[in-house]
Amino acid sequence: MKTPKNVPEVKLSWEISADEIAAILAGSHSNPFAVLGVHQAGDAFVARCFIPGAEEATAMALDGGVIGELKQLHADGFFAGPVSLTKLQPVRYRARRGDAEWAVTDPYSFGPVLGPMDDYFARQGSHLRLFDKMGAHLIKHDGAQGIHFAVWAPNAQRVSVVGDFNNWDGRRHVMRFRSDSGIWEIFAPDVPIGVAYKFEIRGQDGVLLPLKADPFARRSELRPKTASITAADLEQEWEDEAHLKHWRETDKRRQPISIYEVHAASWRRRDDGTMLSWDELASSLIPYCADMGFTHIEFLPITEHPYDPSWGYQTTGLYAPTARFGEPEGFARFVNGCHKVGIGVILDWVPAHFPTDEHGLGWFDGTALYEHEDPRKGFHPDWSTAIYNFGRTEVVSYLVNNALYWAEKFHLDGLRVDAVASMLYLDYSRKHGEWIPNEYGGNENLEAVRFLQDLNTRIYGNHSNVMTIAEESTSWPKVSQPVHEGGLGFGFKWNMGFMHDTLSYMSRDPIHRRHHHNELTFGLLYAYSENFVLPLSHDEVVHGKGSLIAKMPGDDWQKFANLRAYYAYMWGYPGKKLLFMGQEFAQWSEWSEAKSLDWNLLQYRMHEGMRRLVRDLNFTYRSKPALHERDCEGEGFEWLVADDHQNSVFAWLRKAPGQKPVAVITNFTPVYRENYTIRLPSAGRWREILNTDADIYGGSGKGNGGRVQAVDAGGDITCSITLPPLATIMLEPEN
Repeated sequence: MKTPKNVPEVKLSWEISADEIAAILAGSHSNPFAVLGVHQAGDAFVARCFIPGAEEATAMALDGGVIGELKQLHADGFFAGPVSLTKLQPVRYRARRGDAEWAVTDPYSFGPVLGPMDDYFARQGSHLRLFDKMGAHLIKHDGAQGIHFAVWAPNAQRVSVVGDFNNWDGRRHVMRFRSDSGIWEIFAPDVPIGVAYKFEIRGQDGVLLPLKADPFARRSELRPKTASITAADLEQEWEDEAHLKHWRETDKRRQPISIYEVHAASWRRRDDGTMLSWDELASSLIPYCADMGFTHIEFLPITEHPYDPSWGYQTTGLYAPTARFGEPEGFARFVNGCHKVGIGVILDWVPAHFPTDEHGLGWFDGTALYEHEDPRKGFHPDWSTAIYNFGRTEVVSYLVNNALYWAEKFHLDGLRVDAVASMLYLDYSRKHGEWIPNEYGGNENLEAVRFLQDLNTRIYGNHSNVMTIAEESTSWPKVSQPVHEGGLGFGFKWNMGFMHDTLSYMSRDPIHRRHHHNELTFGLLYAYSENFVLPLSHDEVVHGKGSLIAKMPGDDWQKFANLRAYYAYMWGYPGKKLLFMGQEFAQWSEWSEAKSLDWNLLQYRMHEGMRRLVRDLNFTYRSKPALHERDCEGEGFEWLVADDHQNSVFAWLRKAPGQKPVAVITNFTPVYRENYTIRLPSAGRWREILNTDADIYGGSGKGNGGRVQAVDAGGDITCSITLPPLATIMLEPEN
């Protein structure tokens, strides 16, 4: 055994009371950093450590030089003794038991990583890089490499990080409490990436809580396991500057946006029924979307969640891409692959509520920390979930930082914010007496309003290429108007009214549609009150609602014709487009998260025709400025036929400055109409650029032979056209 030189004589100064040793061994000491590690004793230094299972311990400098033999003060592995040092510095120990020998670097000999400014900004809610400070990060600190852990738990008596690296022993890595911010932190040297961990928290009452996953974890175990996993920073070599520059410099309201909504676990599966990895999805989903002409992919939540049938909407790990599809790097590669071919990626994001799984955020430190304590504000009756406390600065900061994290680290192009209406109204899904009015006696959740305004201000202020989209189902004003004008600041809002009214109309037998004409005309009264996305989403093809093709009336031919006409009607209607996967080829069955889409249907002419139509609609929409440049402005729309109830015919003109207009004409009856007169803005030949009754789409092949002639008859410019049955046609002037 190598003997340390010049170990000073220190009498009793390294000894501590039996009560303090007992507290360390029990994991109940209020401040183990005051006991363990290296401490100055007069002009000398002492080291104390707790190494369960060790019978002997030798103290060493990080370079391996021996600095002292420690005395065992308790048989459970508590050691102390003088060490040959000239200043406070990190140390490690050589521990022995019988023939076994192992090294332990002392976490209590390292100083803090966070600083006073971190505390200040965290407490103020203005720290916009919490994701670089909180959670678990591989760093080099005071000459050693390891993981820095940090977690917010202001009301806990004690917080420890436990994991594979310390045999899940909560006494080994008790964290340092930062009273100014309520954050606990510890630098754990020698801990590698890829190991599981959780936080062991003792509440105010001294009772240990169920082990908690890291709220800031960037990687998690695959369900049913629930631990967090230490992860390195992403090392993705991004190749998307041109893509990001385009969206930074353009007005998104005047760009073509056609979104393909995807549930990553069920778009396609392997032959054995298991889920594809991100790389496997990239090799098939990206080229499919590029070929189909979609501009964006919107994923149902891909953040970590324990329960598959929740579709990701009950997330327990907002910062971690779910382990179902592999490591986070795989998702980064997927996004990069999308951007290289000009496709944006939107994340369905859930800041409204969180599940009450014991490893999650619920009663995180033994108190209602992330949620409201009063269930009238903190419990969601529809989903049996907890509601975030939007009045708490740290909670708002946690959520805003999460949005910034996805934009910065994964280059996401947008966030679709789920369940905004449930956030805005204190009485959402609540009866009288089940909710608490705001300070003015109203039902508006003013704290949620401020959160959403802050969220959008931060997102657009830091990442102008990103768009935010609100799923908001009420008439709350100015959802997509700027914050400085009193709005919530979203870029877009889902047009739920369009979806409900048009699907109600389309589900009716054509003979009855004449009595419900206003279901389609009413929407134009408010079509420009917000920047709208027209959503045919997953919500419309589940829970007994049937698929879109199944909602259509008539025999099979009429069902397909109705849906084709409806799609072209929607693509010609003002607003950005969103279509859920499987509906582009008219899947018959309802969507199930447990299996792949019915891709075999594409071998049949009618289904392949529908897919081809959606593809052509996307490219027509993208290539004709009149169809997208004024999606959000009334000057881009003009009725041509609005009141033909008897024939269920609708027609309008889409316009953009300096561009050819496009006439959109729909016949929602199965009657073939010849010589139908329609007004047009200019005389001359108009080309038929799309006809949903074309043979290539599965239609009857009726139409106008590719063009019509508009005639100026004394100031009225009209043309006589053929309207195919249950069809939409689009016309543009040849010159």
